[in-house]
Amino acid sequence: MNMNDSRQCFPFFILLNFVLSGFLSGMDRPNVLFVICDDLNDYIEGMDGHPQSKTPNIKTLAESGVQFQNAFSNNPVCAPSRASLLTGIYPHNSGQYFFDKWEKNKVISNSKMIHEHFRDNGYKVAGAGKVLHHDSEKVWKGMEHFSSADYGPFAYDGKKKVANPSVPRPFSDLGHVVGSYGPLSNVPFKDSGIKNAGWVNGDWKNNNPMKYVDEKNRGFTPDESNADWAVNKIKDFENDNDGRPFFMAIGFVRPHTPLHAPKKFFDLHPLDQVEIPLLKEDDVADTPYFKINDRKKNKGHKHYRYLKESYPNFEDGLRVFTQAYLACVSAVDHNIGKIVQAIDNSRFKKNTIIILTSDHGWHMGEKEYIAKNTLWEESCRIPFIVRAPGISRAASVCTTPISLIDLYPTLVDLCDLQGDTKKNSKGMNLDGNSIRSLLIQPSTKDWSGPKEVLSMVYGGPNTKGQKDLQNYTLRSEKYRYIRYKSGEEELYDHEKDSNEWENLASNPEHALLLKDFRAKLAERVGI
Repeated sequence: MNMNDSRQCFPFFILLNFVLSGFLSGMDRPNVLFVICDDLNDYIEGMDGHPQSKTPNIKTLAESGVQFQNAFSNNPVCAPSRASLLTGIYPHNSGQYFFDKWEKNKVISNSKMIHEHFRDNGYKVAGAGKVLHHDSEKVWKGMEHFSSADYGPFAYDGKKKVANPSVPRPFSDLGHVVGSYGPLSNVPFKDSGIKNAGWVNGDWKNNNPMKYVDEKNRGFTPDESNADWAVNKIKDFENDNDGRPFFMAIGFVRPHTPLHAPKKFFDLHPLDQVEIPLLKEDDVADTPYFKINDRKKNKGHKHYRYLKESYPNFEDGLRVFTQAYLACVSAVDHNIGKIVQAIDNSRFKKNTIIILTSDHGWHMGEKEYIAKNTLWEESCRIPFIVRAPGISRAASVCTTPISLIDLYPTLVDLCDLQGDTKKNSKGMNLDGNSIRSLLIQPSTKDWSGPKEVLSMVYGGPNTKGQKDLQNYTLRSEKYRYIRYKSGEEELYDHEKDSNEWENLASNPEHALLLKDFRAKLAERVGI
């Protein structure tokens, strides 16, 4: 390069330096607080999932933003749901159908996760708790990562984690994760004299003793620890004057089993006053579900059956379990409130997008099922609340169907993130659509996304990953259509049957509607 070339390029370098300086300083780009719960269904205030849910902090957040009434998981089980929402790629496109580790998936591992894309756009990134299902320090490279998933507190018998001995059999035979519930005040093996017995936290390998004397003298639950860490991290960001915006992801495990929570949250739901879910006898009789799923081996039905066998009266057992679930929902609401209040009490309030959601829902006995991983409403429907200062309309409700696949493109849009979301040619582009227009005008039906939300459930290892052998559902504002790998179908009219009690698939009056749904599913999935 000669001197004349250098002089001609000099203004460009000044401009480039100015642009980069503005980019790195944030240029008033919004901060993001992303909160995701585990197994949280519609049992929150404002969604009418349960009339006795007590979630004042979630309610307050919803009143400051937009609450999406028809938001759904794209794969209602932990691992594939999180792999999908964090990469913005549908399970049927990535092949990440179930619990295989995402690092072994060629599409997922070669696509940027949300927090990686924020990092590459100059954001400070911090995370804690269960954000991914299969966590990895590799995916947090260059970011602050406090903790991974910890489902504690667990009951501990001095040698191993077990169900709390207060839980009756055979439900307790389901083990220390699924088969245990109750307040922390019900200390396992109390006064037994067994060394180290009591409550412990920790992952699948580690057992970290958790002190419990009484409600005021005890150790933290993992969710409480992650909430307190997040509050302190927000204070650190306030004291950090580098000008860069932040992206913070906090994953709470409750109300995932075991359903253990501080006593005060159980006290919010007195057992003798708890209303149990409204169930229909033989609700699965008009579905093909147990034709293609062995009743005895099916986990969700096993949980239901064991709870039924553990109490003289099934309603009593379901009431105890419902109380524990509601208590855990109230407990996670308390921790969500801590973080949101920390944002609102800081200088970040007017420039921080807050998103609250769950990876999927949870059955509470509907269709003889207690778990997730079905294509019915209880398993697929999730909370989804967005507060985007200057964009979202406060105290609004949106009934347009959206799903977790829309999270990533929405954040790209709202935060003006630049660059490819693929790491290389083996990755994939985002599948979803930005919901910005729904935040601005929640009542509009005109947005860039499809009218039907797509979800799927794994068809099993014998399907060898074939798209046409998986199970799918399309959910419009009015209908839910289900197609199983066997080709059998279900159809529900949500305007008349919000409980999905009457399968209309065999009704000739709906033949044209079924034909339309089949065509739409074939187009969406490519089968």
